[in-house]
Amino acid sequence: MNKTYRIKDIAKLSGVSTGTVDRILHNRGKVSPEAQAKVEKVLKEINYQPNLIARSLALKKNYHLLIIIPQYAEGEYWAKIAEGVNKAQEELFSYNITVEHLYFNQYDKSSFDALIPKIKQIDCQGVVVSTLFQEGVKDLTVCLDDLKIPYVLIDAYIEGTNAITYYGTHSYDSGYIAGRLLLEQINPQEDIVVFRFIRKGDQASTQVTKREDGFRNYLSQNGYQGKIHLLHIHGEETDYNKEHLRSFFTENKQLKTGIIFNSRASMLGEYFDELNITKEFKLIGYDVLEANIHYLNSGLITHLIAQRPEVQGLNSVKALFRYLILNVKDEAVNYMPIDILIKENISYYNNYI
Repeated sequence: MNKTYRIKDIAKLSGVSTGTVDRILHNRGKVSPEAQAKVEKVLKEINYQPNLIARSLALKKNYHLLIIIPQYAEGEYWAKIAEGVNKAQEELFSYNITVEHLYFNQYDKSSFDALIPKIKQIDCQGVVVSTLFQEGVKDLTVCLDDLKIPYVLIDAYIEGTNAITYYGTHSYDSGYIAGRLLLEQINPQEDIVVFRFIRKGDQASTQVTKREDGFRNYLSQNGYQGKIHLLHIHGEETDYNKEHLRSFFTENKQLKTGIIFNSRASMLGEYFDELNITKEFKLIGYDVLEANIHYLNSGLITHLIAQRPEVQGLNSVKALFRYLILNVKDEAVNYMPIDILIKENISYYNNYI
């Protein structure tokens, strides 16, 4: 059962030449369908497991991958994605895999678009793409298709690309669930506020747009009769945000509940503390970050909806590894669990990467 089969052993069992077996095992050169079938039958019977490390080293093949993500600070959402990517690189080091990080400003689509000509000049074998800017991502994927470079999408699914796979949540369903969580806390006639962090050009991310669609549809389908106020928060304009919030809540003292569809709930919490906005306000937010957990424990945030970014980062790199080295393609869409965290269970949460 534990016998090690050499190429010449497989050739003898199959009744073909060692050269034919070598071409089949290493996916190079042409062989006849008859020979292919004979060898594959033997490989199945002996449960052949190739020594992938030896193969990779013998071929002296290096795999240079790219991951395209927003710039981040320690403790932020995208740092969690990078943590998973780095763990995958450590695990796959023996296969000559390296991952280069390319960064863009998540509040400025033009910074994403500026990466496309640079990527054309980089010798890489696979790319992981975060999908904040839908149109920019589509332009990039057309470029990658032309270059015949495989790519994986993370964060939010975008239809109409040739990605080998996607890892992330079902954005619409995540927002739909958020609608239920919020509506269960309020009277159906109460007004609520949606805090929308906007980017340059007044553009929300792909993920946020789909979540908000799901959220609004849940409310409309389940008897909500109040008014939804929309408050824009600019990601890089702190003074403007403070004054805008102060003015908004002065005019809308009746508002006691709201939701934000990205990981910046703690930023709202900091504004609320500094401006001494009503202590009765309740907020639903996204992503298990230390700063968000603080406001979950304080009572401002009632629920955090999580999507396991570390696992997304880890699996996206491993998907490229399986595709490039194992010749195995993952399922086209791989949805992360939609985790709902409250004050009473947050201390038990673990992503298990």
